[in-house]
Amino acid sequence: MKEKSKEIGARIRELRELSKITEEEMADYLGIPLKTYRRYETGEDDIPASLLFETAQKLKVDMSLLLTGEEARMHIFTVTRKGKGVKVERRKQYKYESLAEKFIHKKAEPFIVTVEPREDKPEMNSHPGQEFNYILEGRIRFYIHENEIILNEGDSIFFDSSYPHAMEALNGKRAKFLAIIM
Repeated sequence: MKEKSKEIGARIRELRELSKITEEEMADYLGIPLKTYRRYETGEDDIPASLLFETAQKLKVDMSLLLTGEEARMHIFTVTRKGKGVKVERRKQYKYESLAEKFIHKKAEPFIVTVEPREDKPEMNSHPGQEFNYILEGRIRFYIHENEIILNEGDSIFFDSSYPHAMEALNGKRAKFLAIIM
């Protein structure tokens, strides 16, 4: 996984430099400390999917270019077969599968997110924009801005993702949800 993080970080660094954007400007845009941003660029830390999405927007490229090194080309439609999306393990607590990496100029990023059960409370994160989550399997406790909401299979939530949020699988079982980051 570290090798993939290094590849993504190298692509970000190259595109940032070509765009004449400083590390400081990028860290400020993402709302993170400069030290953290530098660790993302070097591949020392995995960049969260939400920040990867924001980075792509700042660099004016499709997120698929950052993930795969290839430009998205599809502009009418794209099909992603079950289990064949690009795997993005951006945070230890979640595993992401990108569902539209080949579509160019997306206005949102759809993912299937898998959450494994764990003993400790999940780390909160936030990012600009909005997010929609639809529970496909399992049960999830959703934390957002001092609230805790239990979501079951078939439930959904739409929220302002600039507020700190996190999810955890319940009942000792894995959970999956469709996440659309906008």
